[in-house]
This record gives sequence, C-alpha cells and structure tokens, in this order.
Amino acid sequence: MVYARLAHTGSMRCCHTLTPLLLLALALLALTAPVAAPAQTMTNPNPYAPAQPRTKAQSQAMTQAQPGTSTLSTAPKLRRNQSRPLSRVSLGAGVSPLGIGFLAAVNLNRYLDLRGTGSFLNYSINNINTNGFNVNAQLNLATAGAAIDVYPFHNWLRISPGVLFYNQNKATAVFVAAAGTSFTLNNTTYYSASGTNAVTGLGTFGFGNGSVAPTLTAGVGNLFPASGRHWTFPFDIGVAFIQNPTVAINLTGEVCDAQGQNCVNVATDPTVQSNLAAQVASYQNDVQPLHTYPIVSFGVAYNFHIRH
Repeated sequence: MVYARLAHTGSMRCCHTLTPLLLLALALLALTAPVAAPAQTMTNPNPYAPAQPRTKAQSQAMTQAQPGTSTLSTAPKLRRNQSRPLSRVSLGAGVSPLGIGFLAAVNLNRYLDLRGTGSFLNYSINNINTNGFNVNAQLNLATAGAAIDVYPFHNWLRISPGVLFYNQNKATAVFVAAAGTSFTLNNTTYYSASGTNAVTGLGTFGFGNGSVAPTLTAGVGNLFPASGRHWTFPFDIGVAFIQNPTVAINLTGEVCDAQGQNCVNVATDPTVQSNLAAQVASYQNDVQPLHTYPIVSFGVAYNFHIRH
C-alpha cells in the first residue's frame, strides 16, 4: 500500500512538472509557425510588386486577343516620305529652246524617277535681209527623249542623264534676189539677172539630222515631293550633245555684171560655185557652237497616285 501510494504520488508530481513545459513548447511552436499566405490570383502573383513591362510579342498577342481589333493586315506601313515603286505618275508641260515640251514621269524609288519628254515648235519668219537676199525662213523642231532623274540627297536637287532618241530639229529658208539687185557671196558682189532668170535659192539647216543625242541636265523641283503635294514647278538647265549642225544652200538663176551683161548660170559657173561653197562654210562655222545644244526649261507638273 505504501509503495502504491508513493508511486501514485510520484506520477502526480511528474505530471505537474511536465504540464508547464508542454504549454511553453506549444507557445513557441505557435510563434515560430509560418503565417498562411493570402490567396493569390493568376494575373499578378505578387500584388505589391511593380508591374513588369510587356515585351513586343506580348503586346502584339494582347492586341490580337482584344475584341474588335483587326488582324487582317500585318504588312508594315510606309513612312510618309516613301512610296511604292511605280505607284505615282507626274504629268507636266513647259518651254525650252527645243520648243513647247511635255513630260510624263513615274517614280522608281526615293532617289530615282524615269521621265519621258517630247517637244515641238513650228515658227515662220519672213522678209529677212541678209547679204542682199530676201529670206523667208521656217523653223521646225520636233524631239522625243527619256531621262533618269537622280535625287542624290532626296530633296529638290536632281541630275538627269538622258537621250534624245528622236531628233528632227531643222530650218528651211527660201532665198530671193530681186532682178537687178546685188548680193554677195564670199565678199564677192553679184547682180541678179532680170525676169525669170533672177537668182533664187533654197537653204536647209539641220540640228542633229535625226541622230540620237545624249543629254545631261541639272535641275530643281522634285517631281514627287516627299511632302505628298501634287503641284511642282521643275526647272532644268543643261545641254544636248548633237551631231555637227549642217548647212546646205542651192542657188538657181543667172548673175551678171553691174551693167547687166556677161550673165552666167550660178548652178554651173565654177567661180560662183566656189564662192557659194565658201559662204556656206562661213554659215557652217557660225552654227558650229550648237553642237552642244543648250537646254533651259521651265514648266509645271502635277503628280498623283495610280496605286497604293
């Protein structure tokens, strides 16, 4: 009995001793246990963290995912100062020593245009007196060509190498020496015979004689402005490298001395023909500088889109 009592008393003391220790251990466990995290959403794992910038691919994906957003066309847009090749046409007119001109051009890229040109002029002038002859002249100009307009700085300045592939610039003149009047050939004085034997002649002046002629011009005024405006005012200055100009004069009739005697046929007399040849050579020398035919043109042009 005594033993049992002692045993019971010992177990009670042990339990009273362990109880405070168990309570203290539970308290420490409660303090050190991790706090349960609040429920997280799929859109932002950490609501307090700053938003990360989207990548280009993410932005495109979100744009495509938004309702009402069109995804039919993904081709990059051209800048304002760019146009697709062969998408714009320019038409214009102007004046130059080649006559009244017309142009048609198409854009190739930002630095190149292809331009076609054509010019014509018919002009008559009468009653010109030269070396004793009364002259009626007719000027006939007709050309067609093409050029590449190069814009080295993509602005208003251009350089245009080209070619005249059609060149029919010429002049004709009718010479008349009235009966009894004097005229000179190579500083030699002759007198036209009377009546139907009075001296007449036909002259032709050729500027290129139909040959192909290279051209080179420089100008201002972009036919296809980067601003997109439609009206332009092109100006060009340059030359056409034509063949040597030609002069030909044929005379018919008779010439006499101052008294109207000793008349000879101008078409067969060697002295008259020699002096005529010398006179033609002088005229030929006068027009020789036109081997580099000057081009100074000014005009107006309108450009528009034919496709986008």
